[in-house]
Amino acid sequence: MAKSPSIPPRFTLRQLHYFVTAARAGQLSVAAAEINISQSAMTLAIAELERLLGTLLFERNRGGVKLTYEGHAFLQHAQAVLELASEAARFPFHHRTDVSGRLELAATYTVQGYFLLPAVAKFMKLFPLVELVPLELPRLQIERQLHDGRIELAALLLSNLDAPQQLQLQPLAYSRRRLWVSATHELAERSTVQWSDIARYPYIVPTVDDAHRNAMRYWKSAGIEPASVIRTSSMEALREMVALGLGVTILSDLVFRPWSLEGRRIQAVAVEGHLPVMEVGLAWNRERPLSPAAQAFREFLAMSSSTPASGE
Repeated sequence: MAKSPSIPPRFTLRQLHYFVTAARAGQLSVAAAEINISQSAMTLAIAELERLLGTLLFERNRGGVKLTYEGHAFLQHAQAVLELASEAARFPFHHRTDVSGRLELAATYTVQGYFLLPAVAKFMKLFPLVELVPLELPRLQIERQLHDGRIELAALLLSNLDAPQQLQLQPLAYSRRRLWVSATHELAERSTVQWSDIARYPYIVPTVDDAHRNAMRYWKSAGIEPASVIRTSSMEALREMVALGLGVTILSDLVFRPWSLEGRRIQAVAVEGHLPVMEVGLAWNRERPLSPAAQAFREFLAMSSSTPASGE
């Protein structure tokens, strides 16, 4: 008698949404408030998802929840499923268009590496006649070339612009900033930390995308200085240093990963007081109309990011 195939777990998009939100927030109460449900509903949904999968997705502790190794692996699949579902809802009958042309799309290191490229790949499938060429450039160079017309469209951190009023901007995403520490750090179990707590440890700063300038602004606003500063141009080196307990840092959730390249755990903790969010978006010269290719990409990215395509 033939063996009947095993039935795969039947979880819902709602459960995946709750799980991804909780993974990002790090606390079930915060995640529940973010999507306007009760904490008990959030807890039950995730518990049921874990039962269906036959594994724990989170470690529970006093400070909130942390992804297990299995949870981290499942998060990648959950995000992919939600993204496909969202794309199907936004573009259910979208056919390939006859828009053509060449678009050199400038982007800073962080935006290109952590935000932009998946959207670029999808756009190129939907608009095969557009030759889209990604260009990685420093923020200051992008601003200058947008002003003098050498660049038509750019994706960058809008919160870092020196003269945003001189450009047309389209916000696309917002990302909060939190403290990164090793999973075994004494601050890892805290729900929130104060600047005086952070100042006792070496502070690690990446030297890309104005991160050092922004960090010094935070410290100056807090009226305190870190014990010492370590600079690095490598995000992987930064993660490894944090995971090894060699220092701490404050960066956005956009670039956060709970594991270093060597598989060591990293924990993100909320910081008391005001920390400006990272704002990602598009910028172009308000005096120069966008080409059809650039306009198509702007509208596509705005829809993909759930932000309005207004801003003319």
